[in-house]
Parts: sequence; C-alpha cells; structure tokens
Amino acid sequence: MKGIIGKKMGMTQLYDDKGILVPVTVVLAGPCPVLEVKTLAKNGYSALQVGFGSRKAKNAGKPILGHVAKSGIQNPPEKIGEIRLEKDPEQKPGDSIVADIFAKDEFVDVSGVTKGKGFQGVVRRYHFAGGRASHGGGWHRRGGSIGCKEKPGNIIKGKRMPGHLGNENRTVQNLKIVKVSTEDSLIFIKGALPGPNGGIVLITSAIKKNKQGK
Repeated sequence: MKGIIGKKMGMTQLYDDKGILVPVTVVLAGPCPVLEVKTLAKNGYSALQVGFGSRKAKNAGKPILGHVAKSGIQNPPEKIGEIRLEKDPEQKPGDSIVADIFAKDEFVDVSGVTKGKGFQGVVRRYHFAGGRASHGGGWHRRGGSIGCKEKPGNIIKGKRMPGHLGNENRTVQNLKIVKVSTEDSLIFIKGALPGPNGGIVLITSAIKKNKQGK
C-alpha cells in the first residue's frame, strides 16, 4: 500500500502502445515531504503524514508551524494528509515522496472533493423526470408527493428532496496509470477524477486490486 498527494491539472489525451487514443487526467504529484511517521506500536496503526505544496508562514497557525518544524521543513505545506499503510513505513520525517512511487500500468484509487453546485432541485440533483410540460401541469421540475397524511404522518427519512449538491468527498477506484513523468512530477491517469482543475487529490494503491492479488 502506497500513496501520494497531488493537484489535478486538467484532462488531455494520449496514445497507448496500440495506437488507441486514451483520455487521461494529469496530476501534479508531489513532492510530498514526510511530516510524521505513525507506527503500530506507538499509534495503533501504520501511516505516513505527508504534506503537499507550500504556503506563507503568516497564513498558517502556530500549531502547524511547530509541527512542521519538527521535520525540518521551512515553509508549511498547502495540504496535510495521511496515508494508511499495511505495515510500519521505512521513511523518516523529512524524507520526500515523489511521483516515481507509482509506475505505468498500475491501478490506483483517487480521492477528492467534488465540485460544489450549491442548492439544486430534484431534477438536477437526482435526475427526476419532473411533471408534464403541457395541459395545465404546474409541476414541471418538482418532485411530486413527499409524504402521507395519517400513516406515517411524516416525511420518511432519506426522501430525495432539493438540497445541497456536490462539495463531497468521493473516491474513484481501479483507475489505470497510463504514464509517469518523473522529471515533471506528473502522473497521467486514465479517466476522470473528482473535483475541479486545481483541486487536491489523494492517489493510493487500488484496494480491490490488491485484495484480488492482481
């Protein structure tokens, strides 16, 4: 199990070895300095706490600055994340994780925050068909009946209704790495990734592929 934090740069196309055009998402992966090492004996689980990017010291609180200083890093990172591992890591605070941690044709899981769409109705949020668009229908883009009178006398929990859409954590599994550019710290992943261009994503080894032994 391994992972790295990156920034989604956008989508493009690449030709594979067979000459087939493949849509890929370009991710600026790392370098990610190791801030803290968590072990099974000390913390109860194995993980690496890593950072990505940098920001001005005045924009980070004193707890962050003190925590980062322990690993010998000058500027506080833009994003701090944790990568769970199957066993205690070999890295130490101050080490750096770069894009070559992954290779071509590997499968990964990518987690990110989806685009926020604000308050939306049921037609856009849940793809409801809506009411008829002619002959007196006054419910063109409405959800219809939402409750009952006597029994149960309230709106059932989980009823699909208008509300906030997007801005949620999502993970896309079993995506294939098409290319890794170590010089530019870029990873080209087949398919679309959650979030907008410039959004932070976490790339980890594909859990289901590892369990299947592939």
